[in-house]
Amino acid sequence: MSRRLLPVPDGLDGERVDAGLARLLGLSRSRAAEIVAAGGVVVAGRGAAKSDRLVAGSLLEVELPDRPAAPGPAPVPGMAVLFEDDDVVVVDKPAGIAAHPSPGWTGATVVGGLAAAGRRISTSGAEERQGVVHRLDVGTTGVMAVAKSERAYSDLKEQFRRRTVAKRYHALVQGHPDPSAGTIDAPVGRHPAHPHKWAVVAGGRSAVTHYETLEARSAVTLLDIRLETGRTHQIRVHTAAVRHPCVGDLLYGADPVLAESLGLGRQWLHAVELGFRHPGSGEWTVVRSPYPDDLREALARL
Repeated sequence: MSRRLLPVPDGLDGERVDAGLARLLGLSRSRAAEIVAAGGVVVAGRGAAKSDRLVAGSLLEVELPDRPAAPGPAPVPGMAVLFEDDDVVVVDKPAGIAAHPSPGWTGATVVGGLAAAGRRISTSGAEERQGVVHRLDVGTTGVMAVAKSERAYSDLKEQFRRRTVAKRYHALVQGHPDPSAGTIDAPVGRHPAHPHKWAVVAGGRSAVTHYETLEARSAVTLLDIRLETGRTHQIRVHTAAVRHPCVGDLLYGADPVLAESLGLGRQWLHAVELGFRHPGSGEWTVVRSPYPDDLREALARL
């Protein structure tokens, strides 16, 4: 553990504790939130909550846990490159691979795989996620873009912030959603009882998911999903909230017997398409990914 005293500058007056800490220390917002949730930030002798507001001139006492060394660059078997030029590389992320290093994760990452393959990526962004402009869960496969140039990083981050990118997923869910097409508009935040999970909660961040039925079978439905926002676990949380969890997603209440019968060791969720305005040419660029073997096999068993 290391202890630091951080005065709050005027520019952060009124900012949330987690957001302000991230800016003060150059951390990702999620990493800062983890430190606050663990009781690592004290203001005026009292442990701070991440939603507390900073006051200019106050002093933050921050306990920073020693972090294990992040896994070094390592090849990622099965991670194909779908599109690449001087600005952007778009990969087909396999299951079991994280987007970037994070506390407690010792496995392979997209960032590490690109580095091991000799690809230069942008140095912009928090240290552990340089070049990463959006993420997929460890168990989710499909299209993921990484910025190679600094201009691409800034441009793509702004496109994601302004929600002008087109993110399309396919999800196999339990049961039959009614209506068969619609929108789930419900705020998502940390689960109040399980810090490793997310949930629909009052006071969460705005999250909007549009879905349409592609095919309905006896006990499951294949959905085409378009995300308006990009919250952590958004599709998994939203489908579970309407009682139609992704098949195989045991974390969010899926039936383990059904998952085993289909040979699934993860959620049936795949990022099939990503559309964005190319940061160099300005042309609308669409990259697509086919289903990986385990998801195709699950459909075949059905």
